[in-house]
Amino acid sequence: MSTFYEITKVIKDQLQADLFVNTVTIGDIFKVDLNKVTIFPLSHIIINSVSYQGSILNYNISVLCMDIVDASKELVTDAFVGNDNEQDVLNTQLTIANRFLDVLRRGSLSNTYELVNDSASIEFFVERFEHKIAGVTVTFDVSIRNPMTIC
Repeated sequence: MSTFYEITKVIKDQLQADLFVNTVTIGDIFKVDLNKVTIFPLSHIIINSVSYQGSILNYNISVLCMDIVDASKELVTDAFVGNDNEQDVLNTQLTIANRFLDVLRRGSLSNTYELVNDSASIEFFVERFEHKIAGVTVTFDVSIRNPMTIC
């Protein structure tokens, strides 16, 4: 049975094809060396669970799309925009997630994989590791035909 390998490779390949993604990783986010500036913008795949429905496997997946927020050294008095590019980073990472979901929902991946209920949830985040990192977490369910046979 290879659906796990199949779905993770398809997601990785689709994300790596995006111009705004430099690195794609999988698994525990805390095992990724987020201190390295060269890996950003980064997309990270997490397989949360799989539900068995006979001939269908339903994968619940989260993809984190993130980049480093750069702060300006110049004094900025605009409280809305601030002195960094956080809004730009959030906008770009949302675009990556949106583009990926569209390819899954009605693009080249839609013939093999079904985005359950044509929906996903997208949540914004801003975290402080070695650098300030911002982005989105997109969580969705994908149905895949279960290739397992009785024999």
